[in-house]
Order: sequence, then structure tokens, then C-alpha cells
Amino acid sequence: MRIVLQRVTSAKVTIDEDVVGKINQGFLLLVGVKKGDTKAEADYLAKKVANMRLFEDEAGKMNLALAAVEGEILSISQFTLLANTKKGNRPSFVEAEDPTDANRLYEYFNEQLRAYGLKVETGLFGADMAVESVNDGPVTIILDTDNK
Repeated sequence: MRIVLQRVTSAKVTIDEDVVGKINQGFLLLVGVKKGDTKAEADYLAKKVANMRLFEDEAGKMNLALAAVEGEILSISQFTLLANTKKGNRPSFVEAEDPTDANRLYEYFNEQLRAYGLKVETGLFGADMAVESVNDGPVTIILDTDNK
């Protein structure tokens, strides 16, 4: 699995001009599921995201996790994170998981985040979505279970 995590002051996702997910301060997660990924990868990443200390403490140091600042998560499925661009100019997505299995693992991942007591909003798997965010910092972290 691969996640692009962005610290945001706000984010929202719309489908056909309807807002389907919206958060205030927290993390925008772009989530890609790779062929062969399992619940173990989802568990690992949920724990990592829940405990990632990217918010400033009273000394101005990035030392606080999401729960400490009552932050929220907007989780968006994004198979294009698995693009292979080694050959030519047209990306290949053969490393992305089958949509049915990818959705199952993506939903499981979101439930694991909720199990940490976090508020998690989502888009709609497979839909054409418009995602808006206000990056904070900016702080952007890439998490990949191939690089644990």
C-alpha cells in the first residue's frame, strides 16, 4: 500500500458538485492499494497514520499526533499512486489491485483508523472526485509498505 499524507487545515471531496466528505484540521490521505496487499499492510499503515506526530506542540516542534489536536482524516482512494512510469509516457497501472479487492482493503484500512478513535471521512471508491485542500506547512509524507 502507498499513502500520500498531507497535513491540512481543511479538505473536502465533491462528486457531481455534492460534498461527500469534509474535514477541518487533520490529514488528507491519498490511498493506493497494490496487488498482493493484505490486512497486515493496512494495519501497519493505520497505526503509522494514527501515531504520526506532525502537529506542533507548545514549543513549536512537530510532536503531536492527530488525536492530540482533535484532528480528522479525509481518506481518498487513488489507484494512480501505483503508476509505473518507467517506459514511455503513458503510465501503466498493472501494479494496482483489482478494484473489488482494493475497495475491500481500503474500507478495512478506514475502519482501522476509526478503531483508533479518529473521525474519518471518505470519498466514493472508483468515482470521479474533486478534492480540495488547504495544505498546512506544507507537510507531505509518503508512506509505502514496500519501505517499512
